[in-house]
Amino acid sequence: MALAKTDASGGSGLLPEVLAFSSSLALDRQLLREDLVGSLAHVTMLGRTGVIPVADARAIRDGLIDLWRRADAGTLELPDEEDVHMAVEVELNRTIGAPAALLHSARSRNDQVATDLRLHVREVAAAALSELTDFIGELVARARQETGLILPSYTHRQRAQPVSLAYWLSSYAAAFLRDAQALAFVLDQCRLLPLGVGAISGTSLPIDREISRQLLDFEGVTLNGMDTVGDRDFALDLLYATARFFVHASRLSTDLIDFTTQEFGFASLSGDISMGSSMMPQKKNPDLFELVRGKSGRAVGNLMGLLTTVKGLPGGYNRDLQEDRASLLETGPLLRGALSVLRLALPRVTFNPERCRAGLEEGFTQATDLAEALVKKGMPFRKAYMAAGALVRRCQEQGLSLREATLALAQSVDPAYDAQVLSVLEPSGAVARKASAGSTGPAAVEATLRALEAQRAPLAERAARVPKLTAL
Repeated sequence: MALAKTDASGGSGLLPEVLAFSSSLALDRQLLREDLVGSLAHVTMLGRTGVIPVADARAIRDGLIDLWRRADAGTLELPDEEDVHMAVEVELNRTIGAPAALLHSARSRNDQVATDLRLHVREVAAAALSELTDFIGELVARARQETGLILPSYTHRQRAQPVSLAYWLSSYAAAFLRDAQALAFVLDQCRLLPLGVGAISGTSLPIDREISRQLLDFEGVTLNGMDTVGDRDFALDLLYATARFFVHASRLSTDLIDFTTQEFGFASLSGDISMGSSMMPQKKNPDLFELVRGKSGRAVGNLMGLLTTVKGLPGGYNRDLQEDRASLLETGPLLRGALSVLRLALPRVTFNPERCRAGLEEGFTQATDLAEALVKKGMPFRKAYMAAGALVRRCQEQGLSLREATLALAQSVDPAYDAQVLSVLEPSGAVARKASAGSTGPAAVEATLRALEAQRAPLAERAARVPKLTAL
């Protein structure tokens, strides 16, 4: 059987081995809907501008709609071709005959692919942004419920200072907000229509890119055909936003994996999200969070793979760019899959206030508050730092927690200690006294939560404004 590409150019067909090596059909059949939508816009423009007869444009349009309906019904079988674009053209020719040959007027697969990919990235980014902003909203709501629970924070994986669970939750909400902003940036990078630049330098046929732009709901058209057909920056932006989300999701998962160990005991998992062992009946494993962390490697790898593919290419289109499919088409399911399980899992993680408080008793976490209390009495911070450190060491020598230090013991270290200074060693008080913006103090946390919600809302609205393929 002669292949569409070689048949169109007067050839006799590719060797089966060459077709197998060069074909992207197995992957980019996932772009069928985008390809059909782009083709519908293109043929409508061709008919309105008179590039092809209106009757033929209508026949092609009806044929494309039939392909869409058959695809939805699961009855469409595409022929083996180099890619989904040529497979659609061959199938269209089989169903409507001669008018199908007019569809590719004033269009190259180069600008066709660029359009399909932008439509795909736009839809993926909008769907992920919608779900991510919902997740941020859920973290904010959970934080408001957890303002009274106090636990240790960590630096260098050593106990640092007391914080509220609300503060811990809002730290991840703030990180995910940046990821949402990155996804909104992806949408900005997909706002210009590539269709109409042809293979590299445009077309001499009297097309009107503005018609296609309006039909596909882009904000403008790309500025330069040579740049357009070789551009995958918008895809890199999506892969970067996804990789960064997974970095944050991986860190959240690691915290929860640690917190739910017997050694920490700060939190526990409900049975419907924890998994057992095939051999050890006592196990209740955080596999879900380990898998989120594990999948971060694929997200980072996808970004690195596409960066490596495009880094040395000359200007214009090169077939190397076909290698964007594997990493790009995996990204949407990978991103939304992790988001959906995190949203399912977080409400099923329960924190233990007593174990969290016990972690504060053992780690001298109020030492900084002790030093700051001495500063408030007029002592220079470096001297206060040394006085607090000396009391910590004395307590360690005597097997005491910092809160167990008596006034006599403290004054034997430094006479500046008094009962008012030692009163700051209560963990909840240490949290309550924090007053700086962005701190764990209750007022500061509430201000953070309000800011998160205020910044989340317009991002959610931005996602909602993006048209779905089915609406185009």
